[in-house]
Amino acid sequence: MLLAVIAIAVANTACGPFNKLLKSGDNDKIYAEGLNMLDLGKFSRAITCFEKVQPYFTGTMREDSLAYYTAYAHFKNDAFSTSSELLDEFRRKFTRSPFLEDVEGMYALSFYYLSPEPTRDQTTTEQALTAIHEFIGRYPNSTRRAAFEQMIRELTQKQYDKVFINAKTYYTIGRYKSAVPALKNALKKYPDSPHREELMYLIVKSSYELAKNSIESLQRDRYLNMLDSYYSFIAEFPESKHVRELSRMQEDAKRFIAKFGSDEQKAEIEKQEAQELI
Repeated sequence: MLLAVIAIAVANTACGPFNKLLKSGDNDKIYAEGLNMLDLGKFSRAITCFEKVQPYFTGTMREDSLAYYTAYAHFKNDAFSTSSELLDEFRRKFTRSPFLEDVEGMYALSFYYLSPEPTRDQTTTEQALTAIHEFIGRYPNSTRRAAFEQMIRELTQKQYDKVFINAKTYYTIGRYKSAVPALKNALKKYPDSPHREELMYLIVKSSYELAKNSIESLQRDRYLNMLDSYYSFIAEFPESKHVRELSRMQEDAKRFIAKFGSDEQKAEIEKQEAQELI
């Protein structure tokens, strides 16, 4: 009990001068204390000071400085959702401020730090990319440019990964009819994706499984589509580790068409094989 009383007394003693200052009504001293807290890395206290005097300095020469330091304190306190809102408000309101370049840099960084892992929604990642591109466009000679360009590569990779993960999920759970268009759309959206080989491989496999598990009236056309995807894969990745596996599927498809396909479908296979040899 005695220790608890002592702890409360110590806490009250430590907080006393700060709380006394906040209640003093001396806005200049409170503002100065906010800057001091900012220098000491006590960001929550800095924010308390700045928010206390904000109404007093609205409309004065110090308004943009106070808005900047408030947003900066939230940013340094890792409150990136709040900092992004405050920084966005700042850059729209104080278009001639000397803090503007730093504000727009922190605005972009706020979204960068908010960007989640690829398995989650990537809306914030898109916002980060937009903000970073805007910053580089406005400040091409900024010392931050190299760092921001690296961030662009990281964020773009997240987008690649997200689209790949989503499309692959259909294949993983055996929904091959959905997997084929999802994988093709992923490839179309990001043709330069580092997952390109894997996407094309899964397109062939999904097409094969779709055809294999279809009713006979649908199998012939679906095997032909699978063969078309197969030849596209082989043309682009002739040395791939997947070639042997996909070749076995190709042989299955060709045997089915040879046995059950129409003359027109058999001719289509011959055409595909001829194009492969070119």
